Amino acid sequence: MSWTLTGKKILITGGTKGIGLAIARECLNLDAQVLVIARSTKSIHGKLRNSANLFTHEGDLSDPAFRADLVKKISQTWGGLDVLVNNVGTNIRKKFIDYSEAEIRQLFETNLFSMVQLTQACHPLLKEKGGSVVNIASVAGFTDVQTGPPYGMTKAAIIQFTKHLAAEWSADNIRVNCISPWYIDTPLAEPVLSQPDRLEKILARTPMGRVGKPEEVASLAAYLAMDKSSYITGQNISVDGGMSVKGL
Repeated sequence: MSWTLTGKKILITGGTKGIGLAIARECLNLDAQVLVIARSTKSIHGKLRNSANLFTHEGDLSDPAFRADLVKKISQTWGGLDVLVNNVGTNIRKKFIDYSEAEIRQLFETNLFSMVQLTQACHPLLKEKGGSVVNIASVAGFTDVQTGPPYGMTKAAIIQFTKHLAAEWSADNIRVNCISPWYIDTPLAEPVLSQPDRLEKILARTPMGRVGKPEEVASLAAYLAMDKSSYITGQNISVDGGMSVKGL
């Protein structure tokens, strides 16, 4: 087994910016074929090299009809799937008492239900190949980061979903793992990182003393997609500069 993704067919949701874009770039650089899903994919082609291996499909993953159509498209385009990267996600930051029911439902639909149903729909394709599922969660899934309870709730569910599915799908030779980043320099985190007082608190809580880079999450996602990680499943790996183990 070599350090490559040559021949791997990889689906990445929300792959046009931030962590998703970095994962797409890393996989393409490792010679994978990559299908990026997002509401708009117009900007991605100018950001990535090796475009002959890049495929895109536009749509709203919170729409069940779109998810069903997506699985059909994968079957038609590739005939199978090696790796599913569930990256799509969003957040609405406010105090819990200020959320409307519609906002809470929106976060659960986008961050959790869409990926759960897409993963279920992709099972036949992954089983045929003996594939890998990589879920992008967050340290907000196991500790309070003052970013809004609904977001943390969805990420906690993704972490537990990963553990259960890894055990169940091991019989189908499908590995399922999870990555939980801390604050990473992405458009999603920018509204927080742009506040000097918040940034100071974040850096004080991080032993490495800096914010993470999307590429530092992408390298782990690529490894979990490789055959090199063939005995790793059911794990939630934090990419957090040591935040989750910091005491005094």
